[in-house]
Amino acid sequence: MEVKLWNDKRERELLESLADLYAIIKATEKLERAYVRDLVSAADYEAYRLDCPAALNRLVQSGVPATIELRAATASSSAPAATAASASAIAQCVQSFITAMDAVKLNMLANDQVRPLLHDLSTSMGKLGTVLPPDFEGKVKVNEWLAKLHKMGAGDELTDQQARQLNFDLESAYSAFMASLPTAGL
Repeated sequence: MEVKLWNDKRERELLESLADLYAIIKATEKLERAYVRDLVSAADYEAYRLDCPAALNRLVQSGVPATIELRAATASSSAPAATAASASAIAQCVQSFITAMDAVKLNMLANDQVRPLLHDLSTSMGKLGTVLPPDFEGKVKVNEWLAKLHKMGAGDELTDQQARQLNFDLESAYSAFMASLPTAGL
């Protein structure tokens, strides 16, 4: 006896996509556990440019591989190199903020236009683990927007109200970011 899980081709494709997503999440979880237990080296962890963190938390919220967080933490131990690396990371973060804000102001509101810019911004803020607190408001807001955009289709566009809110959140995050920067030592 055969059990049918779908009635038409569309349902079949949906179930196959959900099965693939489930497999990715489970594999990511296993890889993250192996990395945390030092069963997988950092080189192997990044060999295929996989950002494989604690499954949903890393994939949807953090957006930064554990190796980048560890690099930021260990970079602070060497003072001159840390200062140069920190200055470079701050400059990259400022660039990401400005690029994202300009894109919104230029009405580039499609998900496939906005999400990569916010992902770059989140990644650049993640590299500033020694400069920014882990619960930095701007990082939280950007990650909330990434989670919202992740649920949308590639061609879906932000509404005028959403675009206005995103612009406000980016401006607020940028102001908070600039205020949180150390004034001496860089």
